[in-house]
Amino acid sequence: MKKAIILFSLILSIAATTALAQTPPPPYGAPISHTDAKRIMASAVAEAMKNKWNVAIAIVDSGGHLVLFERMDGVQYGSVEVANGKAQTAAAFRRATKTFQDTVSAGGEGLRTLAMPGVTPLEGGIPLLLDGKVVGAIGVSGVTSAQDAQIAAAGAGVLLK
Repeated sequence: MKKAIILFSLILSIAATTALAQTPPPPYGAPISHTDAKRIMASAVAEAMKNKWNVAIAIVDSGGHLVLFERMDGVQYGSVEVANGKAQTAAAFRRATKTFQDTVSAGGEGLRTLAMPGVTPLEGGIPLLLDGKVVGAIGVSGVTSAQDAQIAAAGAGVLLK
């Protein structure tokens, strides 16, 4: 009985430490406006063109519904669904998709992430924040994951200005 109590206490302390270490994601806000989505898209496209990267870019609202999409010439067709998946993941879970990529890369229990419905665990999806609230997300696919994220960040940065 004493061993069970000690084990239970240990589990509780680990769970409490883990819970405190995690920052809660920002709350949802009103869905992104079409006007803001167009400004974000223009900035993301400019970043892609500056680097001569052909990509697909999806912008979704806070509910994960497509607001704006662009597929540049020459990008592989598979990137269309991947960009949309990255944007939907970032909106649904209110965090960058790199979080999921890193979790899967760590292996072990992190591989459970692959069983989560609606998760695209590839860098390149970023929530769009306005006044500290998630109003949507942007997802980019077509080059390396880090380059996709660079383009997404260029778009997301528009709301900070």
